Amino acid sequence: MGVKSGFVLGFGVGYVLGAKAGRERYQDIRRWWGQISESPAVHRVAERTKAVAADASKRGLGVVQSGVEKAGSAVKTRLHTADTNDPLVSQLESQSGRSPDQSPDTARDAFRGSTRT
Repeated sequence: MGVKSGFVLGFGVGYVLGAKAGRERYQDIRRWWGQISESPAVHRVAERTKAVAADASKRGLGVVQSGVEKAGSAVKTRLHTADTNDPLVSQLESQSGRSPDQSPDTARDAFRGSTRT
């Protein structure tokens, strides 16, 4: 079953069950959702989750950048020892990546290409 047919089937089942439950059950669900979503505890957990996710994304981005720099260094070293007259070696040696202190603040910044200065 494809994604589209699964969506249509799920929508149909939800519609039939919702129609059978009626307006009263709908109001019960809305009231329950309102109580949950307005709860201060839920807001605290959501904020904490956002903070943890932001910290994890910064750490992950730093680890990836560090790994890329190490791999680049290893490639340069291997190329340099293979043939020092190779133009590719000269080109790689003249190029440099960003230092870790120039890394983006968030994953969103990394994909937009903006960095802190």
